Amino acid sequence: MRTLSRISAAVVAGALCLTLAACANDAQAGGGSGGGSGGSGGGKVKIMVGGLDKIIYMPAMLTQKLGYFAAEGLDVQLLTEPAGVQATTSLVAGDVQGVVGFYDHTLDLQVKGKHVESVVQFARTPGEVEVVSKKAASRLNSPKDFKGKKLGVTGLGSSTDFLTKYLAVRNGVDVNEITPVAVGAGQTFISALQQGSIDGGMTTDPTVAQVLAKDAGKVLVDMRTPEGSRAALGGLYPAASLYMDTDWVQGHKATVQKLANAFVKTLKWMRTHTPEEIAAKMPADYAQGGKELYVQAIKSTLPMFTEDGVMPADGPRTVHEVLKAFNPTLKNASVDLEKTYTTEFVKKAG
Repeated sequence: MRTLSRISAAVVAGALCLTLAACANDAQAGGGSGGGSGGSGGGKVKIMVGGLDKIIYMPAMLTQKLGYFAAEGLDVQLLTEPAGVQATTSLVAGDVQGVVGFYDHTLDLQVKGKHVESVVQFARTPGEVEVVSKKAASRLNSPKDFKGKKLGVTGLGSSTDFLTKYLAVRNGVDVNEITPVAVGAGQTFISALQQGSIDGGMTTDPTVAQVLAKDAGKVLVDMRTPEGSRAALGGLYPAASLYMDTDWVQGHKATVQKLANAFVKTLKWMRTHTPEEIAAKMPADYAQGGKELYVQAIKSTLPMFTEDGVMPADGPRTVHEVLKAFNPTLKNASVDLEKTYTTEFVKKAG
């Protein structure tokens, strides 16, 4: 009996050791819903992207393809949703640790009691283009003609929805006088344009390049460059970014720093390589309109990106002014802009 007791005790002790070891390994890998490891800065991180194949969010996949996440000791899982608003929902629900999407969601969420912040600012302009279908071109010459029109957006409550409403209001059209239609991007957007389901709509490259190549529409408002952003919105409008829950950032600073290191390295790499070289690094199926068209789309969009991931000084104010113009909740609320972004990590990375 004593021998059996000793054997049983040894089995229990062994099982306990295995369990503790497994737990320790999980902790080091950032297992569980929290993701990441605050102490080592390594581990697993899930990032939801509001459309992985959109060129405005290109730094996400490009960083992975360049091996910069791995070089920082990170295991980053990139997920995708067709619209930024859906990506934000995943973050709020705790399904992911970060979102690559538009910075303006941080302001919208703050007034709803959710505190998130941009930790790497990819873009200083929206990179968005308002296009009009060939059928509607004769009666839709500028945002002043938005009244009564069906306008495509990626999703209701998305940043394309925000910007469409602002363009309407800035040009004397009430938001109740337009009909936003959720049509996503890519082929669903193009089909809606061709079939007359929408008169025009807001989208990004490579969809813009495909619309023009198919002669399905023409450009109405171009916000891919700083000049275009200032003309349409009154200033630089920082858009594509990596934003994360503020509490998570504070609890996992080492991990966030490594993410910033990787992304800033990518932004610098983009500045020293040609559109052809950038396209060659991306998944082949992203160039649905053909390689040449994809390269042209990258070339058209490159001016929107920052070189160092730092928030443009006047950017948050412009975004706030834009959102207040049509959103009554934001218009009557107090927003602490300094809490919607941080430059702590990108400045160290730079």
